[in-house]
Amino acid sequence: MGVKLHGYWRSSAAYRVRIALALKGVAYEQVTHDLRTGEQGADAYRALNPQGLVPALETGDSVIVQSPAILEWIEERFPDPALLPAGTDDRAAVRAMMGIVACDIHPLNNLRVQTMLRRDLGADDAAVTAWIARWIGDGFAALDVLITRHGRGFAFGDAPGLADCVLVPQVYSAERFAVDLAPYPALMAAADRARALDAFAAAHPDRQPDAP
Repeated sequence: MGVKLHGYWRSSAAYRVRIALALKGVAYEQVTHDLRTGEQGADAYRALNPQGLVPALETGDSVIVQSPAILEWIEERFPDPALLPAGTDDRAAVRAMMGIVACDIHPLNNLRVQTMLRRDLGADDAAVTAWIARWIGDGFAALDVLITRHGRGFAFGDAPGLADCVLVPQVYSAERFAVDLAPYPALMAAADRARALDAFAAAHPDRQPDAP
């Protein structure tokens, strides 16, 4: 079965998927869509993903959109190594941590929102950066508590998992916008430990074929 990932080197949502595929050892083909020029809005791509967003994953049998759904598919289709814990309550805790990033932080800070802030509301760079820092800070404050509660080296437990797949790209985004991360020591300790692993390093935006 061939797997094809539609993404963009600096998309944090595509970055999540690359990490999960690398942790599972799944070979895949990358297809890039330059978000800066609007390539993701082309009719041919919208035929695959009606939202015109990245990522999308072609599996050979179907096309899966939305990174949380893609991550869950990867976990079910390639169960070893497990990226979700065994217990029902523990799985819910991981999904909640993922949701803080994927539902509450990232959607408010992605390129579409930044473009709207600048174009429609006249926000300058300083205002956009403050907006980004506000929502990252709110989410990271909660995540730091949860990682302190549940982490034993990684975001949840003592092995990398889906929470780390979602966390590390958001830390990358926070660092891009010079967000102060000192208030989140547990979060940063988990992120740094994950980033030291080969799978996370291979998925880094700078190492993608479409990176400038």
